[in-house]
This record gives sequence, structure tokens and C-alpha cells, in this order.
Amino acid sequence: MNKTELVEKIAAGAGLSKVDAKKALDATVAAIKDALVAGDKIALVGFGTFSVSERPAREGINPATKEKIKIAAKKVAKFKAGADLADAL
Repeated sequence: MNKTELVEKIAAGAGLSKVDAKKALDATVAAIKDALVAGDKIALVGFGTFSVSERPAREGINPATKEKIKIAAKKVAKFKAGADLADAL
């Protein structure tokens, strides 16, 4: 499912126009992104939890040259499915 199809599903399910559904989806995604950038955790009961995790720096291998390289530490977004979502799958 792509964004357009998701907007159509939201519009049909909530009785909104596609324009309003797109605005709502964009606002939701922006709010989640802003919260993650700030280091917050977003818990949607029954759906899941979005959080930020830190990966430490590590050593890797370039597959083309077999040369050792350093991979920098970074922050990554994580999603853990909630019980209701996990049961539905």
C-alpha cells in the first residue's frame, strides 16, 4: 500500500475528503517525526511504539575490496508492534 492508497482508506473510513485525509496523515507523520527527532517515544496503545535507538560505532568490511572500514555511530528509528497488531497478523 502506498501513500495515495492509505489516504483513500483514511478518507473512506473517517468520512473525510481525500484532501482532508491527506492533511491529517501528513500532520500525523510530521508529529511522529518531530517527537522522534526530540528523542521522545510515541506509544499508540494497541498499534505499537515508535522510539529512537542508538547504534554504536563498529567495524565493517567493504564487500568489494574486503577492506576493513569504520561505521559511525548513529541514531535509528524503531517500531515495536503492539499486542493487538501482533495478534491480528
